[in-house]
Amino acid sequence: MKRPTQVDVAKLAGVSRATVSLVINGQADGKVAISEETRLRVLKAVDDLGYEPDIRAQALRSGDTKTIGLIIIDMANPHYWEHADGIEQEARAQGFNVLLFTLSLDREYVNRIFRDLAGRRIDGLILSGGILSESRDAKKALANIHKYRLPVVELSDRFPDYELDCLVSDYRLATAEVINHLISLGHQRIGMVYGVASPALALDRLEPYRECLRHAGLPADESLIAYCGPTIDDGYQAALQLIKSPSRPTAIIAINDLLAIGVLRAASDCGLHVPADLSIVGFDDICLANFLTPRLTTASKKIISVGRDAIRMILDRIQNPDLAYRVIYAPARLIIRESTGPAPV
Repeated sequence: MKRPTQVDVAKLAGVSRATVSLVINGQADGKVAISEETRLRVLKAVDDLGYEPDIRAQALRSGDTKTIGLIIIDMANPHYWEHADGIEQEARAQGFNVLLFTLSLDREYVNRIFRDLAGRRIDGLILSGGILSESRDAKKALANIHKYRLPVVELSDRFPDYELDCLVSDYRLATAEVINHLISLGHQRIGMVYGVASPALALDRLEPYRECLRHAGLPADESLIAYCGPTIDDGYQAALQLIKSPSRPTAIIAINDLLAIGVLRAASDCGLHVPADLSIVGFDDICLANFLTPRLTTASKKIISVGRDAIRMILDRIQNPDLAYRVIYAPARLIIRESTGPAPV
């Protein structure tokens, strides 16, 4: 069945196509003499025909697509779902749609995604997960996008060394809070499950972990750090490695809640009670963290709020392309729940 056009609407309403366009796009604003009776007749014809505006044609005429591109780095981690949720909520409230891409750190795939974005008509781009910090190819591809003055905002865990609007939210202070919390409970052997797709990710947790232990006079024992991949099963296997070591830790910090779920399962399978035998801490405060047994002690970046702020930043850039580049810092906070307790005797 042929899709109805503005010409069809004009014929049914008995008006010109220009009048239909003005009514549909709300552009009369009293400057063009369109009576209320005519406006209602056009709207009725739109309803009767089931007319829908051609978004692509509108974008070509106006230069605006009402679409923001979003790249996230790990679709398997609920933390990034919540990134996307906050961004989409605010975008929708502002009349924009979100076009989602997921990105691995594979070089060829990075290049392909950015080449694709360079050819698409979008109004702005949000990068979630420190993509530019981890990939030279992404930086190079972004430089090409910058030639077209496309507004870009990055959500990162470190301050950028390049000119870009950026929302920085790291876990350095929150990690120090975690260590101090565990030490106050009597823990002296504190392990870490460090599961990342790239070695440089999550340094905002690893570096303060080492520094805080040294500052507290506790040994920075590298055997207490279990390096692994980013999946739940990776966290599970890394936790088994720590738990079955000759002198196991009394507390384990996982660099995110997804890995912490694997640690909880490993503790249970080894007959350990949390927190009586082993305290466990995660990061990110994903939606599942408060519904585990026990509820997970974690740290939160208020990621949905950060996502909304990212949309506001990019809309500011769209409206004023010559704004000075801005870097906004959003601190994280420790949330103490049931998975941490006094160190076992």
